Amino acid sequence: MKIYLDAMGGDHAPGAVVQGALEALRRHPSITLELGGPLERVREEVDRVFAEAPADLRSQVILTDCPEVIDNCESPVMAVRKKKGSAIVDGMLKLRDKEVDAFVSAGSTGAVLAGGMFRLGRIPGIERPALAPLMPNGKDFFLLIDCGANVDCKPQWLVQFGLMGTAYMQGVQGMENPRVGLVNNGAEAEKGCALTKEAFGLLEKADLNFVGNVEAREITRDAADVIVCDGFVGNVILKFMEGVAGTLMGIIKREIMSDLRSKVGGLLAKPAFRRVARTMDYHEVGGAPLLGVRGSVIKAHGSSNGHAIACAISQAVKMAENDVVGKIEKRLVCTEEASE
Repeated sequence: MKIYLDAMGGDHAPGAVVQGALEALRRHPSITLELGGPLERVREEVDRVFAEAPADLRSQVILTDCPEVIDNCESPVMAVRKKKGSAIVDGMLKLRDKEVDAFVSAGSTGAVLAGGMFRLGRIPGIERPALAPLMPNGKDFFLLIDCGANVDCKPQWLVQFGLMGTAYMQGVQGMENPRVGLVNNGAEAEKGCALTKEAFGLLEKADLNFVGNVEAREITRDAADVIVCDGFVGNVILKFMEGVAGTLMGIIKREIMSDLRSKVGGLLAKPAFRRVARTMDYHEVGGAPLLGVRGSVIKAHGSSNGHAIACAISQAVKMAENDVVGKIEKRLVCTEEASE
């Protein structure tokens, strides 16, 4: 299996990307990684990071010269159209042409979305691709879809999000029949805005394990495995959870250090606190799959470190191995046949 990495994507590129590549190869010794970016700069980083690594791991890294870099300040659509020498465009085209099995980038979210739409293409029957990160719920993880790709949505798009999210959780997380919930301001069917009211009725009729509306406070209480919402609401939920996690850990650390008794108790509880921090850390998840495009695409967080990149690569491997795109296509066919 070959995974394409955008070597210049993210706040800490190319260092974090190359470090993540090495960690990923140690996890998955059978894969090959293709790193796209300005050749000399990426080669210099690879030589540095892989200096003490086994030679066989270095031989599994392919460097591709992509001299153009898309940054966050550019118009995503124009950048994808004009910068054909960028890793995002090169990687998407190679994924489209089956030269690689998956694509991973921590670069511009807009450019990854545009590249997926215009260079890779949508799955037939999917009107809008969606970003869907895995989030902690105290028990395991739930999939939040969409988290920002589609700020304004139509009711039928939310149904498609539910179908795609179900296929992903079945393929990557191994869930047999994932529960699908719709984010709303009340549990009753008649609650919500025009979008959620109409989407509720469509989701009830779809071939899904739909469990109804999910209020915000229930999202992290294992109310559903796939949480469906429009991109505006999803992005607010995502950023709010990141902020709460950071604030909570900061408060705990401050209070532990406040007096001697707390310090002693904190020392004894340190392993437990580490486990909690690991559970809340987005670096452990890796990234969000871009569902609805014709290929396995993982969008890693812009501030990803090497470990987060490695986790994103592992996510891409699972997505490709379990043919999530094929499962989405199959679900769409079954849904269309059922509606006829």
